Amino acid sequence: MKKGLLIIAMFLLSLGVMAQGKVITKYFNQLEDNEAYTKVSVSQKMFSMFTELEAGSDAEKDFLQAVSKLKGLKVIVGDSLADAAAMYKQANVDMDKAGYEELMSIKDADENFKFSIIEKDGIIRELLMVVGGNQSFIMLSLYGEIDLNSISKIAQEMHVEGLEELGKIHVDKDDDDEKDNDTY
Repeated sequence: MKKGLLIIAMFLLSLGVMAQGKVITKYFNQLEDNEAYTKVSVSQKMFSMFTELEAGSDAEKDFLQAVSKLKGLKVIVGDSLADAAAMYKQANVDMDKAGYEELMSIKDADENFKFSIIEKDGIIRELLMVVGGNQSFIMLSLYGEIDLNSISKIAQEMHVEGLEELGKIHVDKDDDDEKDNDTY
């Protein structure tokens, strides 16, 4: 009986690990040989190398502290695409199916942005940004232990297109450790 419960627990744990990055991994695999897209993957080792740097200013200390909790970054960028709008719509369907929770969306005449998260036990495990324009498509996945209040600082330091929009999100935590309240 104990072996059975252990096997079930391990199975459920593996499902949670596989769910992280599921959408971006699908697109990475799907577009692997497509030269119309630029694909970037930054490993946890690269982020850990940042933490070995000596911080001089408070901004650098904040940046290094936020980066130390990240496990990876994946980005897909495509310009001059005929099917960018369809890809954006499909990515939104895939995010909904995978259980992402929307934080913010921005729609205008040129581009649509959507920021969504996977959260577990009050900790954001993945932030997924999808951008679709008339001819451009961007998908960015940042995963690890994520503090949204620090992400815009990381985006400024790393010059990651689209993440500057996160500066419009402010997350407050109250003293009772209740669920985060998002305000725009």
